[in-house]
Amino acid sequence: MECYLDNSATTRVDPEAAGLVQRIMLEDYGNPSSLHGMGFRAEKHIREAKEIFAKLLKCRDGEIYFTSGGTESDNLALIGAYMANRRRGKRIISTGLEHDAVSRTLKHLEEVEGAQIVYLKPDDRGHISINDLKEALTEDTILVSIMHVNNEIGSIEPIQEAGKVIHEINPECLFHVDDIQGFGKLKLIPGEAHVDLLSVSSHKIHGPKGVGLLYKSDRARLEPVIFGGGHQKGLRSGTENVPGIAGFALAAKKMYDELDSNYAAFCDMRKILLEEISPVEDIKVNGGDAPYIISLSVKNVRAEVLLHALEEKGIYVSAGSACSSNRPHVSETLKAIDADKWQLDSTIRISLSPHNTPEEMRYTAEELKEIIPRLRMFTRR
Repeated sequence: MECYLDNSATTRVDPEAAGLVQRIMLEDYGNPSSLHGMGFRAEKHIREAKEIFAKLLKCRDGEIYFTSGGTESDNLALIGAYMANRRRGKRIISTGLEHDAVSRTLKHLEEVEGAQIVYLKPDDRGHISINDLKEALTEDTILVSIMHVNNEIGSIEPIQEAGKVIHEINPECLFHVDDIQGFGKLKLIPGEAHVDLLSVSSHKIHGPKGVGLLYKSDRARLEPVIFGGGHQKGLRSGTENVPGIAGFALAAKKMYDELDSNYAAFCDMRKILLEEISPVEDIKVNGGDAPYIISLSVKNVRAEVLLHALEEKGIYVSAGSACSSNRPHVSETLKAIDADKWQLDSTIRISLSPHNTPEEMRYTAEELKEIIPRLRMFTRR
């Protein structure tokens, strides 16, 4: 049996979305900025995609901007917001749990542009404190960036409460949310949660790679970070990826149509896996709010060794986050939640999609129960 359990890294493209992408690439391949019929046909796909996302996010289609993926969306939100608002202040609040697309961008703003970054400390389950956020907010805070769902341990942050507090204490402060691991799996309406900027990625929800979006509320001022032909109202220049955008929108609609049933299936599969491996000693489950992300620290077994042992059985998991290069590095998320030292190189991530099954969970559990004791026999203690 082959079990792909690395869906937080990327997902299999939905067949209907893949078919739509192929058709547009072969038939409606005109430049959407062209003034002839082929251009109009291509531009129509973008308009329809915006309408889909506007309906899903309960916003105006003019607040949707397409990018090359989640990383670009995060960069545009953070750099664009800082450059547009730095005369009012240079203070940015974030957390120690953020994806590299946020944390490294903040580091750049700090080192190159003089931003003052304040990081909120999470608890041992990966949750930030609203009281800590209140204390950190000041008049010169121009931006707060908090991830919705952590990509390594699945902790879910109190976005609704955070947005309310931010805009009550400092109405001019912008609120950015990296929703790359939550969109299509959990409900989050930016307008209701006082979110000004929301980053989303296509390939996490069975859409094609190389496309994402940034929701930008009308109140949010951003400077562009890519310059060229002035596409998308001058905020994001470059010919739009029409096939990718259309496939992304179709995949998103299908995920939202089945959101509740998918969530129930995730909960069932998580329960099966954790119950089946419960007899194995010295396994710690980290975080655990989002049922589709299962972080397991296996004492006296290196994550990379366990990953390849599972691979030999047709089971594909991740050692931490696979969204950076394939060079191993210590998890900043595990360090932020004060994980034990042994966990830093002994943690794997199992991440689910609607395509996974209870049978795959049982098969994975059986293999873990066999592999872990065997690997521990060869571990120096």
